[in-house]
Amino acid sequence: MAAFNDRFLRACRREPADATPVWFMRQAGRYLPEYRAMRERYAFLDLCRQPELAVEITLLPLRRFAVDAAILFSDLTIPLLGMGISLALEEGSGPVIESPLRRDADVVRLRTLEPEADVPFVLEAIRMLRAELTVPLIGFLGGPFTLACYLVEGRAARDFARARALMFAAPATWHALMERLTESLIRYARSQIAAGVHALQIFESWIGLLHPLDYRAFVRPYLRRLLEALQPAGIPLILFGTGTAALLEDLAEAGASVIGLDWRVPLDVAWTRLGDRVALQGNLDPAVLLAPFEVVAAHAERILRQAGGRPGHIFNTGHGLLPETPPDTVARLVDWVHAYRGDLQGGP
Repeated sequence: MAAFNDRFLRACRREPADATPVWFMRQAGRYLPEYRAMRERYAFLDLCRQPELAVEITLLPLRRFAVDAAILFSDLTIPLLGMGISLALEEGSGPVIESPLRRDADVVRLRTLEPEADVPFVLEAIRMLRAELTVPLIGFLGGPFTLACYLVEGRAARDFARARALMFAAPATWHALMERLTESLIRYARSQIAAGVHALQIFESWIGLLHPLDYRAFVRPYLRRLLEALQPAGIPLILFGTGTAALLEDLAEAGASVIGLDWRVPLDVAWTRLGDRVALQGNLDPAVLLAPFEVVAAHAERILRQAGGRPGHIFNTGHGLLPETPPDTVARLVDWVHAYRGDLQGGP
């Protein structure tokens, strides 16, 4: 077996590496023809629930690209199934909750997740992958705010106005929901760590919808508790959200070792604001990957110049890869980032 590639882990620890590590959100997904062929045969939830299929999809991009980490194929909402939530996953539109939670009685019905009993397929996939991989495996979970948004709204939404309205109008109900979600997410994350993931990414995808004061009042206590509960494991904890320019310092203070940036925040600006407290991950606009490769390389160079060769940068997109992304462009970009040494000219 090939030697273990620890570039990604070294960057998470802000240690020097021989090249900038690269991986992509949704790198095992719908832009790959092999994945699309599997989706013609299986429902999305079946791909998540059958460990052999989840393992195969996780490995697909590693067979095409020299990425420095694998991310487990699953879905943010999987733990909700074990908490008694009936949902459907519609690719392209996200989760649809059969009975949204909007009253105290709805929240009380939420069960506490027992990962080994409720989602054993996730843990089995992790164990199987650990036997095959020569790069780190990233597990993941949705953050408590993001899952609360789906549960209250009932489906993906542009601004999750109904969920935010509940937060303001019925704070006791909101806090009860966040308490229950946080406890189950701690259990879910710990079970992934025990099964063997090398790192965990927490997707607080919609946290940028909040004013900083509202984040501190309604979300920070739970995000802190989640991260503090996982820190003793000693693995990298990545916190990612979109639209987070107003929350960067707050998110860094929550306790993650890596902050994932979307494309709206210049990498060097984020580094100036956060200093050496955390490593940074990102942050190419995924739409750039639909352009000619010279444009892709110019945008990638801008990001790498902003990183300035400092330890602690993981190259990634600022959100998931788009379905139209050409796999050949992804392959070229991975090799280009690995080869970059700061001596190239040009830029967007």
